[in-house]
Amino acid sequence: MSKQTYRICCFQRKFKLKEAEAPDEIKELFGRFSENGIMTSEHLCKFLKDVQGEENVTKEEAETVMESALKLVHEHLNIVFHKKGLNLDGFFRYLFSDLNVSISTHKKVHHDMTAPLSHYFIYTSHNTYLTGNQLNSDCSDVPIIKALQQGVRVIELDMWPNSSKDNVDILHGGTLTPPVELIQCLKSIKEHAFVASEYPVIITLEDHLTPDLQAKAAEMVTQVFGDILFTCGTECLSEFPSPESLKGRIIISTKPPKEYLESKKTSEKENGSQKGKKSSEEKAWGAEISDLSQKMMAFSENKDNGECQDDEADSHHENPNIQQNIAPEYKHLIAIQAGKSKGPTSEWLTVDPIKVKRVSLNEEKLINVALNHGQDLVRFTQRNLLRVYPKGMRVDSSNYNPLIGWMHGTQMVAFNIQGHGRPLWLMQGMFRANGGCGYVKKPELLLKTDANNEVHDPKRLLSVKTTLKVKVYMGKGWHLDFKRTHFDAYSPPDFYVKIGIAGVPADSRVKKTKAIEDNWIPTWNDEFEFPLTVPELALLRVEVHEYDMSEIDDFGGQTCIPVSELRTGIRAVPIYNEKGEKYPSVKLLMCFEFVKIMLHV
Repeated sequence: MSKQTYRICCFQRKFKLKEAEAPDEIKELFGRFSENGIMTSEHLCKFLKDVQGEENVTKEEAETVMESALKLVHEHLNIVFHKKGLNLDGFFRYLFSDLNVSISTHKKVHHDMTAPLSHYFIYTSHNTYLTGNQLNSDCSDVPIIKALQQGVRVIELDMWPNSSKDNVDILHGGTLTPPVELIQCLKSIKEHAFVASEYPVIITLEDHLTPDLQAKAAEMVTQVFGDILFTCGTECLSEFPSPESLKGRIIISTKPPKEYLESKKTSEKENGSQKGKKSSEEKAWGAEISDLSQKMMAFSENKDNGECQDDEADSHHENPNIQQNIAPEYKHLIAIQAGKSKGPTSEWLTVDPIKVKRVSLNEEKLINVALNHGQDLVRFTQRNLLRVYPKGMRVDSSNYNPLIGWMHGTQMVAFNIQGHGRPLWLMQGMFRANGGCGYVKKPELLLKTDANNEVHDPKRLLSVKTTLKVKVYMGKGWHLDFKRTHFDAYSPPDFYVKIGIAGVPADSRVKKTKAIEDNWIPTWNDEFEFPLTVPELALLRVEVHEYDMSEIDDFGGQTCIPVSELRTGIRAVPIYNEKGEKYPSVKLLMCFEFVKIMLHV
């Protein structure tokens, strides 16, 4: 036990900083699964089965866990524990350790990876080369490298002629972003493509090049990637190959070069940044996840006009000077062709039985199409790829709610991963699934058709499949990762936890614990229930706030976990910063339980 002193004007306030102590419920569990104050490997095996839900754990596996737990405890303390097992303090330290996290960071790929690419959500970035905002931040290969290291599988490059018109640069057209050379980006992609995942990397290209520069770009791509570049050998694919068959391969995706590009004015004039003052919480945390329920539930007779502009990203930047001829060697590299979304929605959403394509929409057009053609969108994405990207007014590199895309089967929900905020935390959470390989198999709900050849209707309210019970016991580690006065200059922090579900509208909700005053190691013991109709798409949101009566509540950490990957029982939950980087010490101790719903016949 130690003390912390905070100075207020002419006097000092002293607070005791206690060691983390096991909550009463943990003490009771230890008493049940131990004998004479010692938990042996046999006791641990029973605890893992009865409490943690690891029904198939073997005695040998429990012994291995015990050995790791004893080693962990001995490394942190100078005292020697009983060689045959853990005492209460050792058991408590084990529960809070990385040996017992809520989603195993060592879990390997476990989804079926042999289905077509269209059957997967794919970790997708937008304007990957930007280091910051969309208007004047530097273009660089550094954010591309970071994205690949995080498991991102779709990299976007915007190709433009350089200032002397004799080489290819990467930049955000029509802005003040200083360029980076295409060759540098390609070399960095090759070097880092398969560091985090062995599954394919897709490069989506925005092409603003003349035919001679297309040929030069094709030569660079071919020379840099060589044999790992996937080319299909035919003009169109009849079906997308599987991630398994494309391990270690690079895939190029863009529109087939146009015969002629007419000069056109920007179809959408954005007003720049949003007007109005942001709330205090929005300033600290980023905007709350947009609520889809009103739009999805209140849908009635509203119909769009049947027209949809060609939404390939930033099409208003197209170069009007491109000649009619195209470089054949460039066209040969395009393995995934991007089709048009122009004209009546019902037309481009029609599924072609002979060939597949990729279509792009901005986030606003996606909502419009989803509300008016939801089932058609689900059917389209069963066979074809859909890419959604942020609207133009997000010049600050903010993002949107990815669930509107995922619940309609959208594979490529493209995000500004150089930013941060709540939507990005959801994206990071989704792709912690399936071993973090960047490909997550879509739920069967979005892939199947019924006996009448009907697909899932995202607007239809489904019955509750299961209820997730969550108990937040306590948290610790902030006093190790933050300065004493980081949260409050005059006293220890007052932490509370926001916890909720991001998923389909019927499942999405947020609750919070009480605030614990003046305590670096808060104990809440608060329990919550979340009924889930589509647990396969649900993400558990956890945010830690520090309550401030007069100012903005401070950021204390966050995480987002796919509900389908949650390990039941009492688990340690690692906490991350605004960018998604894990804090060295901060963790929560929580309990997860699924209550099955009994169907009455």
